[in-house]
Amino acid sequence: MKKASLVGAFFVSAIWLGGAEAFCPAPAGLARVKVQRVVDGDTLRLADGRSVRMIGLNSPELGRQGRSDEPFAVAARRRLEALVAASDGQVGLLPGQQGRDRYGRTLAHVYDADGRNLEAQLLAEGLGFHVAVAPNTGLADCQGAAERQAREARLGLWKQSPVLKTQQIPAAGFAVLSGRVNTIRRNRGGIWLQMEGAVVLRVAPDVANRFDMASLERLQGRQVEARGWVVDRSRRAALEPGRERWLLPLTDPAMLTALPR
Repeated sequence: MKKASLVGAFFVSAIWLGGAEAFCPAPAGLARVKVQRVVDGDTLRLADGRSVRMIGLNSPELGRQGRSDEPFAVAARRRLEALVAASDGQVGLLPGQQGRDRYGRTLAHVYDADGRNLEAQLLAEGLGFHVAVAPNTGLADCQGAAERQAREARLGLWKQSPVLKTQQIPAAGFAVLSGRVNTIRRNRGGIWLQMEGAVVLRVAPDVANRFDMASLERLQGRQVEARGWVVDRSRRAALEPGRERWLLPLTDPAMLTALPR
């Protein structure tokens, strides 16, 4: 597909795809703020100097330091620019329970002038992945539904499945993985789901109460899909025998799904 037609596919009109406007409606009385610029598909820079990381959305990464743009990264940024422009350059913010990330960015849900959630819109068009990172998971259900709409329609990044087998991880970073759960164990370090392909999923003790242990135990031997930021533990120190190289922390049940048998 030529670049012009690819970009144009996401700028056809201001029409919101198949009911996406129903996802995650805005609460009343949100203060509106001026956007200075769109940094990428999930980050805004405000006129007051704040950077806002949109909750529940992880868009493909733009190329930096000599790296290439990930597929649909430019399309996601341009689509967000168009949505902000259509809202007269102003958006409403709903701050998360955790108000800032480790980079100092404000964590918030973002709404246009008509009260429509911009994360859900981008998810519904296949221009980002849904992520549910505790404690900012209040809209996980409606944002997950928006992503499912894109996935079922094979839009954007879902046109060719981005899901990796656990044996296919090329590097640390965000990923959606599928594979079988071999064993499950619990200790002082949390709950550990060891998967094929040298991957382990970890539920830390401070978020374990968000998960149902009986439900997790039923996943042993099952094929599952997990998503989040994969850590390469071999970069920190030599791996001990029997220690899996790849670690994917889970903070909310929405990050883990049992696949059909």
